[in-house]
Amino acid sequence: MSTPTPNTPPERPNESPSNTQDGTVEERVDTTLPDTQPVVDEVEETSATPATNVSLISGENKPRRYRVNNPSFFMQRGYQVLLVLGLIAAFLLVMVYQTLFGRIEQPKQMVTIEKGQTYYGLLPQWQQQIPLFSASVAKLYIKSQMAGSLHAGTYQLPENPTITEALQILGQGAKAAVIKVQIIEGKTSKDLYQVLRDNDKIKKEVLTAESDNASIASALELAGILPDSVTNSGDPIVHYNLEGWFAPDTYYYSEGTTDKKVLTDLYKRQQQALTDAWENRAPNLPYKTPYEALVMASIIEKETSVSEERPIVSAVFRNRLDKGMRMQTDPTIIYGMGSRYDGNIRRRDIDEKTSYNTYQIDGLPPTPIALPSAASIEATLHPADSDALYFVATGNGGHKFTNSLAAHNLAVKDYLSVMREKKSQAAAQ
Repeated sequence: MSTPTPNTPPERPNESPSNTQDGTVEERVDTTLPDTQPVVDEVEETSATPATNVSLISGENKPRRYRVNNPSFFMQRGYQVLLVLGLIAAFLLVMVYQTLFGRIEQPKQMVTIEKGQTYYGLLPQWQQQIPLFSASVAKLYIKSQMAGSLHAGTYQLPENPTITEALQILGQGAKAAVIKVQIIEGKTSKDLYQVLRDNDKIKKEVLTAESDNASIASALELAGILPDSVTNSGDPIVHYNLEGWFAPDTYYYSEGTTDKKVLTDLYKRQQQALTDAWENRAPNLPYKTPYEALVMASIIEKETSVSEERPIVSAVFRNRLDKGMRMQTDPTIIYGMGSRYDGNIRRRDIDEKTSYNTYQIDGLPPTPIALPSAASIEATLHPADSDALYFVATGNGGHKFTNSLAAHNLAVKDYLSVMREKKSQAAAQ
């Protein structure tokens, strides 16, 4: 082994030990630069080991980290908070606007408010019709803007009103005295006229002392709704008779309202009910026009006051008309008798041929015989699926429906037996 002489300095003072030609390891400790870190020679690697990725050591590709005291960090967070708050505020503004100024899609119509109803009770219906409607916002508006309670009455709402417009109109009810007009289902137009005549708080424009069917129809401008067979009839009961065209219900009007307004309102409500039912009627019905359906609805109204029986009664009359049978319904006898009816139907009354007696005429009578409810109109145009052709009262409420004349006659005997028993019990008491 040999070592270099002191006079021969190494070319690289910090060079690492290397192998000599003779295979010996040459070691040298350099003490001249004690503070200098050894420099590693770049040695060509002969192995497959990959080179070290300097970026992993230096961290140049690592995500940038902000220090909490960096101003840009707080600015970025502040913008995010402001954006969220702005979106929330925008949503609330849209919700408030839609609640108070969103329009209810409905035609111009009359709205009847019953006694005891409240402003808050109207909110569920509006909530279904207006997107983003807030009941809380509406309640706050009512509490702050609507003085007093909601007054019963009939109000005219414009087409597609906003909530604020509707509430302002309804709020006017507190300024006027309210009168009640009650029309019971199954009553006649003659009964309606008398109710209005007897109410001294309703101003008379139509129902004067000289008025008759023709003058009433002319004053209300409703002549066009009647078929020619009615307007040209020589029968004074039939001639221009507006029977059936007024919706029975309980109404509230301000004092001083005219009879023309009341009658016009009731006509519009009945017309709307008939139009809606006719457009959605069942197929293969024997009625050619809505007016014929109105005639039938009035008969059903007079025949039963039991709501679940209406579709079955409707089916009986439909079946009879389909088979060419006469309807043979007692209320038509009574209506055709007019003021002559005294509470009893006798054999001569059944045999008398009037314009309305369906025991003597084929098909429907010329006009309705009463003011039918919306339920009877609906039953007329949606009869039950039944083959029944007859029905008679049971004497204990309701009717017995049968498919044959023999079964019907037995049901009649049962009815008469029940009535005789009730009469004897009453006599014994």
